[in-house]
Amino acid sequence: MDQCEGWLHEIQNHLRDELLPFWYTHGVDADFGGFLTYFDGHGNPTGETEKTLVCQTRMIFSYSSMERAGLGQKGKALEIARQGVDFLLDHFWDDSHGGWFWTTTQDGTPINRSKLAYGQSFAMLALSEYGMASGDLRGMEWAVKTFESFQTFAADNRYGGYYEFCEEDWTKKKPGVYGGDRKSFDVHMHLMESFSSMLEATGASIYQEKTAEVVDLMFDKMIHPEFGTSMAQFTPDWMPQRALIFKDVWGSDRDAEADEGRPLNNTSFGHNVEHAWLLHHTLRLLDRDVEPYKPAIRKLLDHALVNGIDQAKGGLFCEGPHDGPARELNKEFWQQAEALVAFLDGYILLGDEKYLTAYENIHRFVMDLNINHEIGEWYPLFDENNNRIWDHMGHAWKINYHTVRSMIQSEQRLLKITL
Repeated sequence: MDQCEGWLHEIQNHLRDELLPFWYTHGVDADFGGFLTYFDGHGNPTGETEKTLVCQTRMIFSYSSMERAGLGQKGKALEIARQGVDFLLDHFWDDSHGGWFWTTTQDGTPINRSKLAYGQSFAMLALSEYGMASGDLRGMEWAVKTFESFQTFAADNRYGGYYEFCEEDWTKKKPGVYGGDRKSFDVHMHLMESFSSMLEATGASIYQEKTAEVVDLMFDKMIHPEFGTSMAQFTPDWMPQRALIFKDVWGSDRDAEADEGRPLNNTSFGHNVEHAWLLHHTLRLLDRDVEPYKPAIRKLLDHALVNGIDQAKGGLFCEGPHDGPARELNKEFWQQAEALVAFLDGYILLGDEKYLTAYENIHRFVMDLNINHEIGEWYPLFDENNNRIWDHMGHAWKINYHTVRSMIQSEQRLLKITL
């Protein structure tokens, strides 16, 4: 296990000496509260100040998770998280209709007042994590309020699952690129994460039930019946559809190359490996036997291992078909972050050395190329030849959720392996 100990030391050094110092000195909006998230390749603010629900809540989650991992620097992480919660409650909550607005100006004036399931999900995740980290009763109070609004207005009581794109008053948006007629794997995977976090925080049976419902729904409707990989988008009654780029986005999506969206035969390596380890985590919280799920977890990991990893140059490609090698050959930071956790988790769960080999491939790509060691954060995007495409440290959708979580979770798993 000498090799694993070497990886552990690299992760510990990066986490404590580079990544956390960056986020302890960047992000807090000293003028208005909450977080500023736009940083150039040198870690300097770009001057952009729009605030997104996804980044505000993810920042709260990250600082809260630092505290829970024992990395909170004597209350500093909780202090930062608490002021983020203050801003969120003061400016993003819709007192008239319930739920959280999508974007605001720097001072908290709503810009896009839409209600998107992705954002509501991360509000539940962040507030429950903050509640567990801090003991501040507002955490669970507002997580529960979010859950109640979301269940009331977004649950599809006919076909199951949740509607994802709603207007300010929770009426469904128009179809097509406005998303009113679409459901997605991505959103429901994060709802599984959020509901399970609320279960962990409260032990309440309602969150046990809703978490279990989403787990079962994903396997029934959203996983390819032959290949075991995720399908991206669906009609309300769960017919698979080509993945569109929506008008309201929550990531730096590249062009779909066709107006009708990405090919139907397409899956995300990043979402597959992320789902593998989040599912394992969720099963523990549900107190479900993991044995029946091991073949499904193995399929998710093996597909990415065989088809998504660049064996020659390192790193994990973005996307590809269910039944063949990668099609989109860019390498984005968050896929690497999730793959590190997933392949370590797969090794611990399934005991196959090939997952450690896969981990080593991604680990070296991350440590040698993906991290801006001088600044502390990760570069966002590389091409298939490992040329850097983007160099910013933060923007409307990229902050510390994937990177900090990956390092904390990877450290915990490497400690299990090396002890």
